[in-house]
Amino acid sequence: MIKRFTIYMWHHLRYGPLFAALTISRWRSFDKRSRSLGNVFALVIRFFPIATRRFDRELRRIFPDMPKSDRMKIGRSMGRKMGQTLFEIYHCAEFLAQNNSFKISGPGLETLKNARAQGKGALIVSGHFGQWEAIRGVLIAEGLETGAVYRPQSNRHYQRRLSKGIQGGGQPIVQTGSNGTREMIRHLKTGGFIAILLDEKADDGTKLPFLGQPALTSLAAARLALKYDLVMVPAFGLRIGDGQEFEVQFEPEIPHSDVLKMTQTFNDLLSARILEHPEQWYWLLQRWHGA
Repeated sequence: MIKRFTIYMWHHLRYGPLFAALTISRWRSFDKRSRSLGNVFALVIRFFPIATRRFDRELRRIFPDMPKSDRMKIGRSMGRKMGQTLFEIYHCAEFLAQNNSFKISGPGLETLKNARAQGKGALIVSGHFGQWEAIRGVLIAEGLETGAVYRPQSNRHYQRRLSKGIQGGGQPIVQTGSNGTREMIRHLKTGGFIAILLDEKADDGTKLPFLGQPALTSLAAARLALKYDLVMVPAFGLRIGDGQEFEVQFEPEIPHSDVLKMTQTFNDLLSARILEHPEQWYWLLQRWHGA
C-alpha cells in the first residue's frame, strides 16, 4: 500500500511541471501554446544537468569536433522543437485541424495510394525527427488513415495524455509488445496502414550502423513487409522554422530484399536527415546505449 501510494505521488510530482506549463498558456492561440512549451523544453536542455549531459554526450559521439557553443545552440533548438512536437502530439486532433501548411513531396505518397487502391496494407517508417505526426496528418487528409505503434509510458498522466493525443491522428493505436503486434498484423492483413518509428533502441534488436555508430535496431518492420508482401515507405515531417509549417517528404519505397539490407536502408535515410538537420532529431533517446 505504501509503495503504491509513493508511486502515485511520484507520478503526480513528475507530471506537475508539464501540467503547469500546459495550463498557464491554455487561453492563448495554438501556435503560441506550442511555442511556449518549446521554450520550456529549451530551458530544460540548457539548465537541467541530467538532460544537458545526456544530450551533449550523444551529440559529441557523432560530432566529436564540434565546438561546445555550437552543440549547446543545437541543444536549445532541439529542446524548443521537441517541446513544440510534444505539445502538438498531446493535442493531435487540434493540431491537424489548424490548417497547417503541409508541403508534400516525394514519390512515396503515390505508392501508398496505389497500395490502398489494391486493398493492400502498408508500413510507413519514420523516426523521432521533426514533427512525425505531420506524416499521419497528411495521410488522413488524403483518405489514407494510418494507425501507429507507440511505447506506453510508466507515468499514468503521461500515458493518458499520450494515448489520447496519438489517437487523434488516426486509428488503430497499438502498444509495443505481443498483444500490440497481433493487433497490428490483423490490421495490416486487412489492408490497413501502420506508422512505426524505427529509431528507438531495441533490446532484442540487431546491431546496425546508425549515424556511423553500431546501434541495437529492430528488424520488425522489414520482417512484416516481407512476410505479408507490404510496401515499406520511409517518410519524414521536417519542421520549417519555429511555427506551424512543415514539409512532409515521402521517400521511394524500400525495395524488398532481406531484413538487414532493408532496415539499413532506412537507417541511412534517417541518418542523412539528422546530419543535415541535427536540431530536429530527439538526441535524448540513448540510441547507442548497450550496443
